[in-house]
Amino acid sequence: MDWLMEHEDDPDVDEPLPTPLGHVLGREPTSSEPGGPEGTSSNAGEGKPVLSEEERQEQTKRMLELVAQKQREREEREEREALERERQRRKQGQELSAARQRLQEDEMRRAAEERRREKAEELAARQRVREKIERDKAERAKKYGGSVGSRPSPPTEPGPVPSSPSQEPPTKREYDQCRIQVRLPDGTSLTQTFRAREQLAAVRLYVELHRGEEPGGDQDPVQLLSGFPRRAFSEADMERPLQELGLVPSAVLIVAKKCPS
Repeated sequence: MDWLMEHEDDPDVDEPLPTPLGHVLGREPTSSEPGGPEGTSSNAGEGKPVLSEEERQEQTKRMLELVAQKQREREEREEREALERERQRRKQGQELSAARQRLQEDEMRRAAEERRREKAEELAARQRVREKIERDKAERAKKYGGSVGSRPSPPTEPGPVPSSPSQEPPTKREYDQCRIQVRLPDGTSLTQTFRAREQLAAVRLYVELHRGEEPGGDQDPVQLLSGFPRRAFSEADMERPLQELGLVPSAVLIVAKKCPS
């Protein structure tokens, strides 16, 4: 039993024990074995008592019970260790999932902040353009002696182009002003005078401010079309001067209808 307690963690503790070479329990030693008749003469008074068959069976039974108990304890210990490893694995999985969720939330928050910043920059740019348009309108009103909201009188223009090619006005004449008439989808029209070197974006902003919708609202930019020849102006055209687009000295533009979503 002492040996079992000392060697309970050995990997071969459950293996059968080898046959001993010395004294075997229940068998008298021979003369060639230690403790035989020749060796017992000096220790005659110290011999161990021989166990009976019942005592040997009881001792074997106790040893088998001890071995089974040790095996059960080892199995329980291994089961506890397996449960602990499973708890650790689940805990690590939960921590990894929480870290991944925090990372996704941070990315979504940064994307939302980036969209808000871009929106604010876009609104600020449009506000600067509106302010520039208002300043230009005030300058034109002051120059022509009218109010900002009043429609200035058209500049002096040559008469209608005669049908005869020989009577066409000179093509080299340059105009400083341009009279633009814009037809809205509801049938109404807006007329305003712009400088020939102003960009087409000024006309678009003027239409957005006076087309009957709430000024300063977050509305989509209008789409401008030329009357004849038919042409849809792109975003790149919005940066080009009216003179370069062939809208001087006068032109008629059409606001395209919005397609239903």
